[in-house]
Amino acid sequence: MSVISVPQAFNEEELYVDVESIFGHSLLLKCEGFNFAGSIKLKAAAEMVASAERDGTLTADSILVESSSGNLGVALSMIAASKGYHFVCVTDSRCNLTTRLMMEALGSEVHVVVGQETNGGFLGARLDHVRQMCATDDRCVWLSQYTNQANWKAHYRTTAPEIAHSFPDLDVLFVGAGTTGTLMGCARYFRSWHRPVRIVAVDSAGSVAFGGTPGRRMIPGLGMSMRPPLLDESYVDEVVRVEEADTIRACRRLARQGFLFGGSTGTVVSGAIGWLTGHGAKALTAVAVAPDLGERYLDTIYQDNWVQDLYGADIVDDAPFALANSATCRPEPMKRTASTPSDERLLP
Repeated sequence: MSVISVPQAFNEEELYVDVESIFGHSLLLKCEGFNFAGSIKLKAAAEMVASAERDGTLTADSILVESSSGNLGVALSMIAASKGYHFVCVTDSRCNLTTRLMMEALGSEVHVVVGQETNGGFLGARLDHVRQMCATDDRCVWLSQYTNQANWKAHYRTTAPEIAHSFPDLDVLFVGAGTTGTLMGCARYFRSWHRPVRIVAVDSAGSVAFGGTPGRRMIPGLGMSMRPPLLDESYVDEVVRVEEADTIRACRRLARQGFLFGGSTGTVVSGAIGWLTGHGAKALTAVAVAPDLGERYLDTIYQDNWVQDLYGADIVDDAPFALANSATCRPEPMKRTASTPSDERLLP
């Protein structure tokens, strides 16, 4: 029996779903959505708040401020409510309505930016708004998930050891790339493990986290409109980019089998299945980090009209049967070299 007094004290650590019967490849999803925040972002949020409290940056009079596309905002809203902090989440129009309502229900203030910076996209506009808040009120404390070292350390201390404990013979790990906190924490941990583990980053098509041409991204969560400052590519073996249509196909196929996962999880699953299909991998121990659940995507990914308007009717029609299309999942080997300095022009 578990008895807790604060919501952040609970997180399911050992639940995995084997999707072999759904996709034809043995892939174990580490389900990170079973906590009161509903996503893996609870780990980073708790670590960043605790770190700011330890160094004295965050005090009782502080106003927590953060830019988020959704899940981190919910996690920080929950922690702020339990600790008595005022929290302002700066998000944009891609943030799901359910997510915004959850943050407000927890007592947070939500600012939705409507413009886009020419170079920085929605993220640039959000960061400008955060800077303006901090410049006009010295009570504001910006945790900056994009540069905060506590982000990746949270997963170095929790997520990666949890996987290692459950799978001592792990061969390949698939991790979605957003701020790259989860990716870097896991990659750094397994770099010094007792056996080689192939680290495959899964990114959204249109993201420029690993370079490339920016493109439209309508599903919040993974992907970045700039190079993540936390990213060190020397720890990553390959990158797989996934089209949003394939994210939707994966989510809907899982849902037809009773598993309602979120957009980030659908992207990771699609990328992982594409990689496994391309490598003909049958005997590998493969684990993918599933960051979120699907309730917050009922009005987007699981809403037929939304999907048809943005991606076409065939996505809805083929959803129960379509396997992630490996042609749109592009494995890109990474060179194990010293990391390139991060582009932090958008950040403090």
